[in-house]
Amino acid sequence: MFPTDDHIIQGCRRGDRKAQQALYEKYKSMLFNVCLRYASGWHEAEDLLQEGLIQIFSNLYQYRPAGAFGAWLRKVMVNTALQYLRKKKRMFEIVEIEEVAEDFEADENLFARYREEALVQMLQRLPEGYRAVFNLFVMEDFSHKEIGEMLGIAESASRSQLTRAKAMLRRMLERSVGIEI
Repeated sequence: MFPTDDHIIQGCRRGDRKAQQALYEKYKSMLFNVCLRYASGWHEAEDLLQEGLIQIFSNLYQYRPAGAFGAWLRKVMVNTALQYLRKKKRMFEIVEIEEVAEDFEADENLFARYREEALVQMLQRLPEGYRAVFNLFVMEDFSHKEIGEMLGIAESASRSQLTRAKAMLRRMLERSVGIEI
């Protein structure tokens, strides 16, 4: 009944429940994975998904077919997650760490090799500010300048949060595999 995104979008704009269900079924996994990266757990991710879907259906009229529909949906979900974190006002708590490793050359390969599910669980254990910056920089490919603007922090604070997030993830990985990385 809804073979293309255009048909789904048109149906959703008309308030067609079947079109809304089709959008949900087609994109729920991708959107939930975005939520999991920003949330501190499964239930919080479900709440974020629900809030994000409300935003998507409420603002679907703003989508312009100049870009990929999936990318627009992801952007709405990321913005929803960031708004949620801002409301909690705990985003940039200072978390003491024993030491911050200076050499992160192997990080990209390390994160790529590690199983995605385990990494998501580790990301969920990061403080919210660290998690947000890590996701925006590593997963969403934003620059530190863009992240600073999005989160209302200095570019240097974004860099610092990323460094600390990587250090915490490194320690979690070391503990989980029992070796020093």
